[in-house]
Amino acid sequence: MRTVHARVTILVSSAVLSLTTLVVPAVAAPVPDGPGAPAQAAPSVPQHVDTRAKSTEPVYDYADAIRESVYVDTTMDTDSDGENDTIAVDIVRPSEPALAGTKIPVIMDASPYYSCCGRGNESEKKTYDGNGVIRKMPLYYDNYFVPRGYAMVGVDIVGTGRSTGCGDVGGRDEIQSVVDVIDWLNGRNTAHTADGQPVQATWSTGAVGMIGKSYDGTLANGVAATGVRGLKTIVPISAISSWYDYTRSGGVPYSDDYMPWLAGYVGHDSAACDEVRGELGDNDDDETGDYTSFWAERDYTKDASKVKASVFITHGLSDYNVQTNHFSQWWSALSRNNVPRKLWLGLEDHVDPFEFRRDEWVDELHKWFDYWLQGLQNGVLKEPMVSVETAPDVWKNYRTWPAVNRPIPVPLAAGKLGAAGKGSVTITDDPDLSEDEIVADPTDVIAGRQMFLSAPLTAPLRISGTPSVTLRLKSDSTTTPVTARLIEYGEAERYTGIRRTDESTCEGSSTDYDDSCYYTVEKLTAQSDHGIVSRGWIDAAHSKSLSKPTPLKPGQWTTVTVPLRAQDQIIPKGRVIGLAVTLSDTEWTSPNDTGATIDIDLAASKLNIPVSAGRVTAPTKPQSIEVRITTPTQRPNLHDPKN
Repeated sequence: MRTVHARVTILVSSAVLSLTTLVVPAVAAPVPDGPGAPAQAAPSVPQHVDTRAKSTEPVYDYADAIRESVYVDTTMDTDSDGENDTIAVDIVRPSEPALAGTKIPVIMDASPYYSCCGRGNESEKKTYDGNGVIRKMPLYYDNYFVPRGYAMVGVDIVGTGRSTGCGDVGGRDEIQSVVDVIDWLNGRNTAHTADGQPVQATWSTGAVGMIGKSYDGTLANGVAATGVRGLKTIVPISAISSWYDYTRSGGVPYSDDYMPWLAGYVGHDSAACDEVRGELGDNDDDETGDYTSFWAERDYTKDASKVKASVFITHGLSDYNVQTNHFSQWWSALSRNNVPRKLWLGLEDHVDPFEFRRDEWVDELHKWFDYWLQGLQNGVLKEPMVSVETAPDVWKNYRTWPAVNRPIPVPLAAGKLGAAGKGSVTITDDPDLSEDEIVADPTDVIAGRQMFLSAPLTAPLRISGTPSVTLRLKSDSTTTPVTARLIEYGEAERYTGIRRTDESTCEGSSTDYDDSCYYTVEKLTAQSDHGIVSRGWIDAAHSKSLSKPTPLKPGQWTTVTVPLRAQDQIIPKGRVIGLAVTLSDTEWTSPNDTGATIDIDLAASKLNIPVSAGRVTAPTKPQSIEVRITTPTQRPNLHDPKN
């Protein structure tokens, strides 16, 4: 592994030489108080705080850090063994503040993945010494932040790793297992060592910031939605905000029996847990697609009014594992409740910004935690609220998101987008139609698809928000899936993904058993003649209510709205916008075709598109668009989750 950039330390044998900053003790500046306020800095400024730079500095010896493993008590018995579950908590914290009697805040990553699967692109797992005490904490958080006066806490959620019990995939038990740890860090709960000795977190200020990608970030969302005291901020990366919306779209399932499968993938192999997973399968309503109390328990957006922590969201605009509706609906709910927040949107898919914008990300994360957990008035909230990657490694800052709150209606005509049409068009379900076939040859008539095309754009078009398609339709079946794709056509160099290099950078201090060095990635592009802007699916009977579906009355007109995935994209002048409407989608969803035929009333149907610049107009003359499919589209496999 070749290190091309190191921030903090030089590794010498197993010891670490840390850069230090001499700090003159001073009284910290006053900070706001009340719900959502940052932690108060101590009246006597600790050694790790540079008051002139308004920043924490790496003054503590990482190699000499205290490493400990404790077990937090709960009142749950999820595996029905007659004993309350205990939650394994591994801690790395600097020794110098402990010797000085200085309390420090906590950065926490609660996860089900520490033992089964690993964390980050390099799938790091926790490792322990001969006494069962944490030796290596995955990821760079401890390497970077412990020398700066933070404790890093890794939590095995209930039913995973060294914790006991059985997990319930985003439900009350998993969330409570993390709340119990935060309560312990604030002196409201008990814990013990492996040999049963009581242990208190007397070293903790009680201020906690949660961070994590995917499942880990999802737990942060869920814990914040409880309003637990002591949680000051969360940083959810590519995180779920509603498990219903992760497993299905408007009643259309992405896969079957996902919840019990995931519980088994991350959890303990035991008969008791098999029983719990059976209950997950019994209650998930895959057969109906309905939103039930089971899913309401796992829907964190409905409890956004309870959130007292600030929220720094990051998400990839190409993410079809945790799709972009998760960040957008969570962001909107937080906005309605005036939660302090920040948003980064990258071009990438299910990727941590540590991989694709490393230096900037670590710097911003440092400032964010310093403000909310150390009480340092560093101006982070005066920065632009939103940062969006508009081209590979090109970022633009915005005051807010989305750019517009009310989408612009774009009318439909036969084959045209942007013109008001008359009459109707017909679609008969073709479950064998692939996405590549749907987007190819957009000017041709293809059975099973209706395509609507705009004229070439006369100015750049910025789509910022959540598009949707409203269709007045008549079906010969009591329900049918309806699928919509928004496409942009035109030759261009487009982002296609990332690839790991053989170079690495080091983000913090290292030891011979826990280094801070990670491989970098490079962004890939390719010349192509089209790109998918957004996709969306709905079961027509669920259009008016996800909880109480209304069967269609064959032969009668009804209105169905297909929600597409949130997007922020600038489409250049000269491109053509396409809207493709089909019925079932066996590639991106679980097969659920009904063989239906629908008629679409053009005059009462429209594309709703959130644009802050440019406009969509209909073509005035026939156009010829050729599409080359060079790389077949591949749907993310939810049963092979990326970490």
